[in-house]
Amino acid sequence: MALTLTDIDRIAHLARLALPDGERQPLLERLNGFFGLVEAMRAVDTTGVEPLAHPLAAVQDVQLRLREDVASEPDQRQANQQSAPAVEDGLFLVPRGIE
Repeated sequence: MALTLTDIDRIAHLARLALPDGERQPLLERLNGFFGLVEAMRAVDTTGVEPLAHPLAAVQDVQLRLREDVASEPDQRQANQQSAPAVEDGLFLVPRGIE
């Protein structure tokens, strides 16, 4: 897929960008280079290749490096709510914003 300068103008208009004439051609070349890279990656035969959850999983065991999700600090809820103007059932009460 190759873009044209007309496509660049349309994209700039949709994005509400003021694109000077001197920047149109370099932007066109960069976008077409990006789309060329995407097409090259699409051309690679990936049948039989297992997807990776993380790129590092190909060279090291990533899953075992993750720590358990445990609380590491004591519960300070009551101490933190002592200075609140209004608390009910452990929740901060705030004025209604929309009536």
